[in-house]
Amino acid sequence: MSSTSPLTHFDAQGQAHMVDVGTKAATHRVAVATGCIEMQPATWNLIASGTAKKGDVLGIARIAGIQAAKKTSDLIPLCHPLALTRVAVDFAMEETPTPHVRCSVTAETVGPTGVEMEALTAVQVALLTIYDMCKAADRGMVMTGVKLLEKQGGKSGHWVAQE
Repeated sequence: MSSTSPLTHFDAQGQAHMVDVGTKAATHRVAVATGCIEMQPATWNLIASGTAKKGDVLGIARIAGIQAAKKTSDLIPLCHPLALTRVAVDFAMEETPTPHVRCSVTAETVGPTGVEMEALTAVQVALLTIYDMCKAADRGMVMTGVKLLEKQGGKSGHWVAQE
């Protein structure tokens, strides 16, 4: 692997390493990610009505997402630990085309590296928490469409996903 590889987590010899961000400017960085969990209509109704057996599904999933963003560097080996300045986890109950819950996360920091991984990790863990809390009613739930929607800050500037 050459040193000009676009894969920044490998050195010139092809060995994995943590990227050196020591000389990068500390800037305000924002990342927005999203994903869905599809489910049976009855499961969707349990969540929407707040009558799930284990309690407030979305409230607990929100806290799980925030916790996941804070723990991303413990889960993803080459991620830098970040001082997050904000993590917002939002849910939308959507009935079409199939009943699902959409999770959107905005993560922010001021530092030398971005928060894309924190936003994506938060989405995944929030969706997994919904699955965990509702699996007794619906083991066939499917998580789909987890992706980065937008990132701002740093040398590469503003990026928005193409729809």
